[in-house]
Amino acid sequence: MAERMKAVRKLEPGPGAELVTLDVPAPAEDEVLVKVAATSICGTDQHIYQWNEWAARRIKNLPQTLGHELAGEVVEVGSRVKNVRVGDYVSAETHIPCGFCWACRTDQQHICLNLEILGVDRDGCFAEYITVPEVVVWQNDRAIPADQASAQEPLGNAVDTVLAEDVAGRTVLVTGCGPLGVLTVLVARASGATTIFATDISDYRLELAKKAGADHVFDVTKGDPVEKIRELTGGVGVEVLLELSGAPGALEQGLKALAYGGRVSLLGIFDSQVKVDLNDGVIFKNARVYGVVGRRMYTTWYKVKQFLASGRLDISGAITHTFPLEEYAKAFELMASGKSGKIVLHP
Repeated sequence: MAERMKAVRKLEPGPGAELVTLDVPAPAEDEVLVKVAATSICGTDQHIYQWNEWAARRIKNLPQTLGHELAGEVVEVGSRVKNVRVGDYVSAETHIPCGFCWACRTDQQHICLNLEILGVDRDGCFAEYITVPEVVVWQNDRAIPADQASAQEPLGNAVDTVLAEDVAGRTVLVTGCGPLGVLTVLVARASGATTIFATDISDYRLELAKKAGADHVFDVTKGDPVEKIRELTGGVGVEVLLELSGAPGALEQGLKALAYGGRVSLLGIFDSQVKVDLNDGVIFKNARVYGVVGRRMYTTWYKVKQFLASGRLDISGAITHTFPLEEYAKAFELMASGKSGKIVLHP
């Protein structure tokens, strides 16, 4: 095995990152060392790469390797690892819980009070190798290609966003058709949503949403879609709002399009504080609002596994581009342009 590796690291506050050469990390007693086969780019990675207001507040441990979505092969295990073997084909839950705090002991490990997140609080997977605790290792079916296996983590986000409540037989609006938005459309369609609306500012991404199963798509730069959505729902509005964009204007439009008694799931990360009309948008509508972070550990991973294994969900169309790790800057530039779906890096 190699002693040195390439990694994409944020060296200091500010936009960008650098490709550097580091020692291959050694796993601790309870960790495994994974040789990364594929690592997909998340919107969170883009926030950190661009160094927006959220990233400047959140990231504390520079220099640090970016990335948290991966698939690869275990090449070394720590002395206390019991259930993972060298040669296993794995992915990883991004959130590393302490296991002992109030949240962990009330079945909410994904919001552990002492949470560490790969690529946010410790070195991530935009590298040839990464160490991860055994507790967050997920065994993959070898029938799943590495590119798709690396996207199971964001697919879990989409599953929890859609299925915070049942969507079968309901009308749904997805605001934001980036990679997570497209995955969300796919999950909503597979889960029985009847009419799916989608909004974005990119024709390219709206076309991806349409291919994923959206019935009506709207470019919000060409007009406010709220009245048209109300017209298409018989004046009622959508029963479910799934906010993926992290754009204040999209949230505002989504709440206006929401039916009375509707449900809202918020997953998109906003650059800064947001002003919303809670009175008319939420309170007087008797709306139910869910904040979604990460995935339920490990209930959501099993749901993702069943979706993929059953054939009801094919996410291959959501992955539009691949790049070698060395071309990470091109990948981030393409992602920022809005002319891509999920992008995967290959170390």
